[in-house]
Parts: sequence; structure tokens; C-alpha cells
Amino acid sequence: MRRPGRLFPIDPCEACLMDTYDVGYFVGSLSSTSINRVLSKALIRLAPEDLRFTEIPIGNLPLYSPDYDSDYPAEALALKAAIARSNAVLFVTPEYNRSIPGALKNAIDWASRPWGQNSFDHIPAAMIGASIGQIGTAVAQQSLRAVMAFCNARQMTAPEAYIRFTPEVFSDDGEVRDESTRAFLGDFMAEFREHVVRVLTVLPRG
Repeated sequence: MRRPGRLFPIDPCEACLMDTYDVGYFVGSLSSTSINRVLSKALIRLAPEDLRFTEIPIGNLPLYSPDYDSDYPAEALALKAAIARSNAVLFVTPEYNRSIPGALKNAIDWASRPWGQNSFDHIPAAMIGASIGQIGTAVAQQSLRAVMAFCNARQMTAPEAYIRFTPEVFSDDGEVRDESTRAFLGDFMAEFREHVVRVLTVLPRG
């Protein structure tokens, strides 16, 4: 079935469609006042109804070392299990020193190991981030894209979303007060949902 405005319409078979898609999401900041956590709440509010979200925590992980590869700690096993239960992942991250926060990189390192047991292999993935600055995490997201490309995740490449955060636009509970921002984020999440369907149609998980 052709969808207006699409040269190559999505037409997955009925058997490939699911009632709900479980999305594990990462908040890259450990801050108790993280603006990216607020952004994650806004994204969940605006997402299509058949996306179901579960945060994958990263703050309790020890620092990764190959010494653990033969005997993973419980926190890292829980991380990998959470990703395995997810149909897709969403990264909501700040930018630290023109890259991603160390806690998020540490979590990715845990999830991608031991060698041959990469939890991100072929998983549908998207990334977004907010900052108070003009570039809205653009450089951090490029860094994250390089990491996730090596991890063989199936990344959504467009639309890109670099959000400048202001408290006038975002309330603490994730309400988006600006109509254009709300529409953009809603479109981003709708496109993410379609990306997830595309990838899972070709590369089912589980």
C-alpha cells in the first residue's frame, strides 16, 4: 500500500507487524536534574501508541575491563538482558567535551562484549539529545553514530534531532509548550517507529 509522499512505500507483511514494539531507552546523563531525562519524557508522550518504553539504567555499572569477559557481573548481565528484551533502542544523550558521556560509553562497551556476544548487533536504533547550547549535542551524536556503526546497530539516519533546551519550552514532566517543537519531536518519533518496523521486517529479533 502506497503512503502519500513516499517514493518507496512501506508494505510489511501482516505477520511482521506487532501489536507493540518494546523500546529500551538510554539517558546518557547521570544527573538528577538531567535535561535529557526531561526530553525522554517528552518523546514518550509524543510517541506512537504502539511503542512501549523501558529505561535501561546505566549508573550502577562498574567500569568495563576485559578481565570481566569470562565472568560478567550481575549489573552487566542485567544490561544485556534488558537490551535482549527490546525490539529497538533509543539514545537520549547530552554532549560532554564534544563527545558522549563516559557513563554511556561504558554501558555500550559492556553491552558489546564479550567478543561475539554484541547485544547491539542489527538492533534498530535512533539517537537524539538536548543541550542549552546552540549546537544541541550535534557533535556528541556524531561520536555516538561512529560507536554504534562499529556495534552494527541499524541506525535511523534521518531526521537528525539536535535540540536546544529551554525551560520555557519543556516542563519537568515532559510537556512541550512550543507547537513547532512538539510537532518536530512527534514527527521524529513517528519516523523512528517506521524505522523500527522496516528493520524488524528484514531482521527479526529473537
